[in-house]
Amino acid sequence: MTEPRMHIIETYFECCGFDHTFLQGGTSVYLWNLSRAFAARGHRVSIVTPAHGRLDDLRGRYEVEDLPYDDVYTLPIVLDPDVWTGFPAEAELTLHTTAHRIRLDGVDLYFLANEYLNRLPDTFYPPYSAKGHDLVFFKPLVFQVDSVRFLRSWFGDERALVHAHEPYYHYLLPAALRDDPSKLVVSNVQSNMPIAKKVYGPKVRRLFELLDANVELPAPEPPSGDGAPEAIRQYQQLTHLHYDYPPDHVAIYELTADHADLIDFLSPGQLDFYASFRDTPFERLFRRLPIARVVRRNAHKMFVGGCAISDEWLGWDPATVDRAEVLGGLGLDPALPTFFHNARYAVHHKGQVELIRAVDRVLTAGLAANFIVRCISGNGIDDPLFHEIAERHRGRLHLEWERVDERRVFSYAASADFGLFPSKFEMDTFLIAQGEAMVAGAVPIATDQRGMAHFRHADGPATSTGFAVNRSFAEDDELLTAALAGRIQEAVTLWSRDPGRYRELSTRAAAVARVFTWAHCAELHLAAFTRLWTGEPAVIPAGRALRHGWFDLLSDGQITPDAAVEHGDSAAYERCAPLDTEAASRIFRAAWERADFAACERVVERLPDAVPRQDLARLRSRCTLTGDGRLRYRLPHAERVELVIPTGASSRALPEVRALRRTAPGAFEGAAPGPDAGPGAMLLLTLDSGRVTWDEVRHG
Repeated sequence: MTEPRMHIIETYFECCGFDHTFLQGGTSVYLWNLSRAFAARGHRVSIVTPAHGRLDDLRGRYEVEDLPYDDVYTLPIVLDPDVWTGFPAEAELTLHTTAHRIRLDGVDLYFLANEYLNRLPDTFYPPYSAKGHDLVFFKPLVFQVDSVRFLRSWFGDERALVHAHEPYYHYLLPAALRDDPSKLVVSNVQSNMPIAKKVYGPKVRRLFELLDANVELPAPEPPSGDGAPEAIRQYQQLTHLHYDYPPDHVAIYELTADHADLIDFLSPGQLDFYASFRDTPFERLFRRLPIARVVRRNAHKMFVGGCAISDEWLGWDPATVDRAEVLGGLGLDPALPTFFHNARYAVHHKGQVELIRAVDRVLTAGLAANFIVRCISGNGIDDPLFHEIAERHRGRLHLEWERVDERRVFSYAASADFGLFPSKFEMDTFLIAQGEAMVAGAVPIATDQRGMAHFRHADGPATSTGFAVNRSFAEDDELLTAALAGRIQEAVTLWSRDPGRYRELSTRAAAVARVFTWAHCAELHLAAFTRLWTGEPAVIPAGRALRHGWFDLLSDGQITPDAAVEHGDSAAYERCAPLDTEAASRIFRAAWERADFAACERVVERLPDAVPRQDLARLRSRCTLTGDGRLRYRLPHAERVELVIPTGASSRALPEVRALRRTAPGAFEGAAPGPDAGPGAMLLLTLDSGRVTWDEVRHG
């Protein structure tokens, strides 16, 4: 299909990647590079973003055109009385919005300015502490309304595709433009923000009235209407994947997914993760929430637009970096294998507590290696553990937190042999920093997160680029620390004893990372945009439905026996093949490996002869309570078993979590929950595959 010339309008709260002095986050870099790539392909590209009070700075470096745009209006914000105590029920913000344009590299950048958009010129984003205390907290919401009004007024009936980024920053926009035949809307999910994150419903309803958007909000749902055990609900706060909200709140992803024309993701793994949360502590609860139905009914809209490594990193030559000079300048020994970590200081997101403890463990044990650990923070690193370990291993560990020139960061990566990226909680959606290190030849040691799978460090030996450790959904995770220490030891052994294999991995890592260019990212986007622009209906790929077990969305001929077995779905299996004893046995074994004991029991109920007596005994006796108040658990492929006891009736309360003692491989023991604990205690299992799932305390 010939690619039509389109007008693509990018809009986000921060689109300042064209100027490093304005830069706050990675999304800005993404937007600027993608916009330039679209323009290079001959498309008209506009960017709409706040000026953030920096117009005078812009005028000093660019030609800024003040546009004939004056929008004076009152913005009503209905305040949640449980949060905004002491404030009126509705705040009225009187705003006078102006627009200003810079034309750069074939892209038109539109900057909106008013009394609220000009605030916070240094940080742009309101601090979370402003919530309930300072109306500047609503600065991103002001931009949402202003951007809708500007798009309608300035571009009028001109046909355009609006590419909006991060649902939290554009949840009004798809619904507001839904009935405009001239505007197509693509919602881009930049981060794995909790999919059921909600905002105050009356506030949203009032803003839709202001914007003349005839949108019916979802019906209120009771906080525990899904009937999930309280232990599972309370534990989600420790996973960073889900939080409960009052019934008068509405899910922002529902607003964007239901009303956008397409939904854009940064990697195939991110899309798959956000569709199912498979193998996580949230999976069981997610399947019972209304947001799971939102995902399924919009699954046909989802596509992967991708992300990329910057042209600068791809253009620099690692061979020009003097390793001895770089490492020697840091006080490290250039003759030793060197490990590199580069990320913002975010201990739960980036796995940095486990990383620094693993480094301490291997160096204390006498490993001869260097470590460059960059945890970027404008306020320094506030955890004394990092500084104590750095001091203890001076000459082997260089700890850094300052922002430095990108060329210097490249020199670190080019001087390193391995990259360390143990990110947790599946918060990474592409992880540019890992790709950058790989471009420079560093062999990755990284978490087997779905959003990073495209870097292939978790592949089999024939295609792997490095080493993987299991995903982690626990704070201060000893399993992750131990796995990292083991992989670091393994990497040093490879580097010293099998240099040929190391060079093979390094070469492959660089080649894999170099595929992710902005030109390729633009091609992926434009293929999806063209189908939308020309009216081609979106269809869910059968492979995606099979991966997630959405068999009701498929015809009988599209279902495969392997997919039905993988999901433990006997009914789906019977839609494509007879459910005989052999098939039932396969389903039982697969369900057992996934610790899906409900599926195991369904097989036993349906075809009891398919399950050997010893397997049935293992199923029924895996959890026992002894007469002396002890709980024993047996599962050969479990790495960790924790008892999760709910505290009180509030889903926002934190549960009590007790790790059972490992007495032998696959054997665990601990005190059973006492009578004062009340009902509802659950077992959280971490399997050797990295899967995390739930089990009941009592059986049989």
